[in-house]
Amino acid sequence: MKLPIEYHVMIPIERGMKGVAVRLVQEWLCLHDCHCRIDGDFGPATQAAVRKLQTKYKLHPTGVVDEETMRTLIAPMTKSLRRLYTTAESFSERVVSAARQHLKWHPREVGGQNQGPWVRLYAGEKSGEFNSWNAAFVSHVIRQAQDKRSRKRSPIDGSNSCNELVRHAREAQIFVPEELLKNGTINKEELGPGTIFAQRSRTDQAEWINVGVVTGFYGEFMETIEANIHADGCTPGHEVCKRVRGYAGIDYIKL
Repeated sequence: MKLPIEYHVMIPIERGMKGVAVRLVQEWLCLHDCHCRIDGDFGPATQAAVRKLQTKYKLHPTGVVDEETMRTLIAPMTKSLRRLYTTAESFSERVVSAARQHLKWHPREVGGQNQGPWVRLYAGEKSGEFNSWNAAFVSHVIRQAQDKRSRKRSPIDGSNSCNELVRHAREAQIFVPEELLKNGTINKEELGPGTIFAQRSRTDQAEWINVGVVTGFYGEFMETIEANIHADGCTPGHEVCKRVRGYAGIDYIKL
C-alpha cells in the first residue's frame, strides 16, 4: 500500500518554513519521543528536536529535514504498509497478519484527540476530535489483507463507522449475533482468528460502538488487536493495542 498524498512534500524542510509539511514533521518528531510544539512553524525548538532525532538514529545532526531524515521519521508507517509476507491461506488469516504488522509499529494519536498521521492514514478526512477511528483501522487492515494475485478479497466494504460495517456484514450474510454462540448454533472454532468483533452499546442494542480484529478465541476470553482504545480497556483511547476481552455484548463478522 502507498503512503497518503500528504507525504509528497518538498525537501529540505528547515528553520523558517511554515505549513502542513512542517506540522507533519513535528507530529512525527513527537511520535519518536523528540517532542516539540505542533504548530506548523519551524522555529528553534523544532530545529533542536530534529537534531535530537538525527543524533538518536546516528544521522548527521544538521537540524534540517533532508531525504534521509524524512525517511527515518516516517519509517514506522512505511514499514506498516509493506506487502504482507505471510503463508496464510485464508483471507481471515491475512487480516490478522495485517493487524499485527501495524501493531508492531505502535500507531497512536498525537497532537490531540483522534489526531495525527496514523489516524489520518486510517480515517482520512474523517479524522478529528469527534471521530472515533476503530472502524477505520479495521477497514484499513481488511483492505491491506486483500491480494489480487491470489484473489483473496474482502466480502464487505470498509467504513469509518462501526454501524456501517455491521450493516455491510448483514447484507453479505456474514454477521454472527452473540445469541448464535450462546445457543450453540455456531461455535468459536467456526469463527476463528481474523473474525471481526463488534461490541454493542449498553444503552442501545441496535448500535455498535467498537470493532476490532480477533487474533484468538479461548475458553472464557478472546485476544484482539483494536484501535482508539487503551490496553486497559478505557475508551476513548489513543492507540492500537493488544487486548483480552470477554464475550458479553459482542457480535461478530466472519470474514
